[in-house]
Amino acid sequence: MVAMNMIQAIRSAMDVMLERNPDVLVFGEDVGFFGGVFRCTEGLQAKYGRRRVFDTPIAEAGILATAVGMGAYGLRPVVEIQFADYIYPATDQLVSEAARLRYRSAGDFTAPLTVRSPYGGGIFGGQTHSQSPEAIFTHVAGLKTVIPSTPYDAKGLLIAAIEDDDPVIFFEPKRIYNGPFDGHHDRPVTPWAKHPASEVPEGYYRIELGKAAIVRPGEAVTVLAYGTMVHVALASAEEAGIDAEVIDLRTLNPLDIEMIVASVKKTGRCVIVHEATRTSGFGGELSALVQEYCFHHLEAPIVRVTGWDTPYPHAFEWEYFPGPKRVIEALRQTMEA
Repeated sequence: MVAMNMIQAIRSAMDVMLERNPDVLVFGEDVGFFGGVFRCTEGLQAKYGRRRVFDTPIAEAGILATAVGMGAYGLRPVVEIQFADYIYPATDQLVSEAARLRYRSAGDFTAPLTVRSPYGGGIFGGQTHSQSPEAIFTHVAGLKTVIPSTPYDAKGLLIAAIEDDDPVIFFEPKRIYNGPFDGHHDRPVTPWAKHPASEVPEGYYRIELGKAAIVRPGEAVTVLAYGTMVHVALASAEEAGIDAEVIDLRTLNPLDIEMIVASVKKTGRCVIVHEATRTSGFGGELSALVQEYCFHHLEAPIVRVTGWDTPYPHAFEWEYFPGPKRVIEALRQTMEA
C-alpha cells in the first residue's frame, strides 16, 4: 500500500492497465509529452511510447470518433477530455455511436472505451471550466457514469471502467485531486496523505461498477452524494451533530438502488447533494426513485441541495457551491419536518 492523492491513483490505474493489456491506449489533448493539464498521465508516454500514449488535436468529436472505431476493432482506448466543459462537441459520438454500437450491431461490436474528464468547481475556473454535466450521460442508455471521491476508489473504479466492455464516462472531481474538501474554502487544504482512503495498492485491483458505499453509518437521515459532495456531506453531518447515514454513490449508472432503498427505509428521511444545476440534475432522478421505492417509509419530504440554475459564476463561486451551511440547513429542515 502506498499513500496517493487522486492524481497519482488515476495515473497508477492507467499504468497498471497499460502494462497488463497491450490493447489499452491513452490519448487526448496534451496527455502525452506534457502529461495532462493536471498531470494525471505524467510519465506514461516515456514509459510506454508514443504509439500507446499520444497527443491529439483540439477536436473532441474526432477524439471520440477515433476511440469508437478503435473499440470496435478490439482496442481499449482511454481518452481524456481536458475539462468536462469541453465534452459537448463529442456528445454525438458518445450518444449516437458509442452507446448504441452493441445494440445496433446485435452484439457483434462493442465500444469498450473510457472517457476521463475533470469536472466540477471549487477552483475558480468560471463558467467554462467548472461544469458538472453528469446528468446528460446518465440519461443515455448504453453509457455508464462513474464519479469517485477518494484515491482508493479512483484507482479501483478506473480499472473496472477500462475493463468494461461498454463505454464509461469517468468524471474526476478536480477540487479533490490533491486532498479531500469539506466545503470550507477559508480553511487550509488537508492533503490526502492524512486520509485513510489515500492508502492505495500499487498493483491491480478493481471495484465493481454499480456498488455504492456507506461512508458514515447513521439512523436519522440518509444523505446521497458523490464526488466532492461526499466530503461536504460528511463534514456537514459532523458539524450539525446529526446521526446521518452518508452514502457515496460512486457510480450513477448503474446505480446501487438496493443500498439506497435499504438506507432510506431505515432512516425515513433523505437529503440529496450534488454540485450540478438543480433543474434536471441527477438529484431529480434520485428523488423520484426514493419516492417510488420508499414512499410509505418517508417521515419527511426529500430535500435537494444543489448548484443554482445559472452558469457557474467566477466572482460568487462559494455562493454557488453547495457548502456545509446549505447542507446543514437541509439536514435540520428534514429532521424538523
